[in-house]
Amino acid sequence: MNRKWILSFFTAAMLSSAVVTTSQEPPPGLPPHDEFMQGGPLGARMEILGFEEMHPGKVVTGAPYFAVSVTETTQTLADGTTIDRKIQANIFRDGQGRVRRETTLPVIGPLVANGKSNSFVMIHDPVAGTAFILHPDTKIADQLPAHGGGKKNSGALKDKFEAHIQQEVASGTVKKEDLGTQTISGVAAQGTRYTHTIPVGQIGNDKPITAVTERWYSADLQVVVKSTRTDPRFGTTTYTLTTIQRQEPAATLFTVPSDYTVRQGHPHGKGNMMYAPAGQAPAGVPPPPPGE
Repeated sequence: MNRKWILSFFTAAMLSSAVVTTSQEPPPGLPPHDEFMQGGPLGARMEILGFEEMHPGKVVTGAPYFAVSVTETTQTLADGTTIDRKIQANIFRDGQGRVRRETTLPVIGPLVANGKSNSFVMIHDPVAGTAFILHPDTKIADQLPAHGGGKKNSGALKDKFEAHIQQEVASGTVKKEDLGTQTISGVAAQGTRYTHTIPVGQIGNDKPITAVTERWYSADLQVVVKSTRTDPRFGTTTYTLTTIQRQEPAATLFTVPSDYTVRQGHPHGKGNMMYAPAGQAPAGVPPPPPGE
């Protein structure tokens, strides 16, 4: 995974939905339609990477916890080559809904060649109305700009998702199944399976393409504790929360350390965010499918 790509996802979601919000939105049921499979809306891509709690339209209070998340993607190429990528993160959420995510990326490619750090920290504080990306290697904290309208935008996006999934289910291109309740990492979670079929010829395919998403959601914690997406075009991506501890994290985890320099604006400077074209991932990286 490309560090700038992941930082761009987070930044774009924060800018599009507003950093300052106290909304208590339920998690949208993201439909596994082709727009999402090909790297569509940021919300879907963020969940499979485990970033959905950083989305400002969703604030959960009264349910603090600490957990370790692991996102792993395995892809087999036509020549038999297997590519395996793994992202690990420590996630903290306090009783006020503040979230801290400490992410470690695989040390591959340019990161190895340039000797750069493969870790960064994200803090979303809906209480103070702030969001930061911390770079431990440079001790710089990028503060993201605040915008209004987060609750409105989040609700509109949720309505769009729900309307589309109903259309897909009605047309028969998506099958939705209730998987019941299962205990995952010590918490009860409700499972849902989405099976999406792309008909022959829709994207130039000579055979139907079937992708399956399984999502396990904890109503108690109000987070996805496990999500698996299998798509023959992109491989299998699994996101799992492990080592879940129901305790209040230290308040200092949600503040910028005093020895950091705070920098306003976008994390890549001069307002230039490293976006891939709409519907595409950066070169060499398949768009991660949704977990929701």
